[in-house]
Amino acid sequence: MFSTTEITSHEEQSDNVIHQRLYFAYVEAAKRIKGNVLEIGCGAGRGLETIIKASDSFTAIDKNEKLLTLHGQQYLHCHFLHQSVPPLEGLEDNEYDYVLSFQVIEHIEDDDLFVKEIHRVLKPGGKAIITTPNIHMSLTRNPWHVREYTAKQMKDLMGRYFDKVEVKGITGNHKVMKYYEDNKASVKKITRFDVFNLQYRLPRKFLQVPYDLLNRVNRKKLQKGNDELVLSVKVEDYHFADYAEDGFDFFCIVEKNG
Repeated sequence: MFSTTEITSHEEQSDNVIHQRLYFAYVEAAKRIKGNVLEIGCGAGRGLETIIKASDSFTAIDKNEKLLTLHGQQYLHCHFLHQSVPPLEGLEDNEYDYVLSFQVIEHIEDDDLFVKEIHRVLKPGGKAIITTPNIHMSLTRNPWHVREYTAKQMKDLMGRYFDKVEVKGITGNHKVMKYYEDNKASVKKITRFDVFNLQYRLPRKFLQVPYDLLNRVNRKKLQKGNDELVLSVKVEDYHFADYAEDGFDFFCIVEKNG
């Protein structure tokens, strides 16, 4: 139910390489955060425990009510709010020391309002950490995403509301890059049949189910071809790139003026 390739399961073995990449953002965020923390889009809870341990108080928002119920039963001292964003309904101005939002902004129609709302709920001097895929590293169109960004586009968007903007890139070592190259070759074998370039011409909603099915088949195939590689990748195999544009994902740190 919660293990589509778009969500990326931390339990599905064929998702491991991607899961570890996404978890890296939580590990790095936990080194930086403190105080009253808000996560927008906590999803299946990949990094909940890591972030909660680093927070004095923790609130999470997600549109999936069933997942929030499960999280609430496990983390009784935290707050879980069911809503679609933006806006951030019921949250006061200047309320949080840190706002986290990982792999969410690419799903948001009004990304300008999304960033504006993050700025609003942050305390003066507060920071937000936002991750999103690097469009230059995407192998195909992802129909679950409204858009994807370049590093410059992320800087420009964040710069509308934040004076201090830092964009890092998340990349990996030789094992991670081996998987990426194998994945690229495998995806190319699939997309060569798209002679009319329908992945970019059809509406997103028409492509979501086929994309997910093919993506799952492809990840299973990659695991079968090199099970040892897929299962051996750990969060430690990821690091920040020298240049943000070389990363699979952008790791954006923004600060609200004090």
